[in-house]
Amino acid sequence: MLAKRIIPCLDVDRGRVVKGKRFQKIRDVADPVELAKRYNNEGADELVFYDITASNEDRNIFVDIVEKVATEINIPFTVGGGLRSVMDIHRVLHAGADKVSINSAAIRNPALVKEAASKFGSQCVVLSIDAKLTSDMKWSVFMNGGRIDTEIDAIEWARRGEELGAGEIVVNAIDVDGVKNGYNLNLTRSISEAVNIPVVASGGAGKKEHFTAILKEGKADAALAASVFHYDEIKIPDLKKYLAENGITMRRETSWT
Repeated sequence: MLAKRIIPCLDVDRGRVVKGKRFQKIRDVADPVELAKRYNNEGADELVFYDITASNEDRNIFVDIVEKVATEINIPFTVGGGLRSVMDIHRVLHAGADKVSINSAAIRNPALVKEAASKFGSQCVVLSIDAKLTSDMKWSVFMNGGRIDTEIDAIEWARRGEELGAGEIVVNAIDVDGVKNGYNLNLTRSISEAVNIPVVASGGAGKKEHFTAILKEGKADAALAASVFHYDEIKIPDLKKYLAENGITMRRETSWT
């Protein structure tokens, strides 16, 4: 069995890590470089950096912060937000990212996923999906930081992303983002069963049991979380030890063995 991954997420706005609920009520948390160093030292398997307003503000990502974070960590590092072209992707990878996360730009131009996978390899391309249950009981894909309903079915979009060449999918359930009542098991499981590439669950982590549920029942390959780590509600070494004790294969880390 492949080891499951624990991935802290840095949502960055104007150079600072922030966090909100259901993509709203954003508040300041910390400096991204210092937080990245902390998670690297605590045994996180990977790190995700999202410039959460780049797409909506139609600007490029803060490459200087990406460079600073990359120099301080030695774990895989995914960067997303405001990546609209192969040149943008090249710039971020050159700055030190290992993978890029494409969301709104992929919806506007699906060929970008195919072109990026062809040029840099599928292992570098992550399709990020922000999904919300709409009135017709369908999981709809949203773009621009959860502001615009595309009316695209999330399950079908995940399949399409794999066909285009994405090597991984991050699925974030907007309804439970930041609420801490647990990941959306049904959505994550549905996408995991629909594709043959790794799926990362995002949104809703509040306690250790939520991670067990999403990695087992939700069939996720990795669990991404933010506020429970930012505010020390759950410590990564303790979480990984807990998951291992509950039968989930984890990457061994000296910090918790």
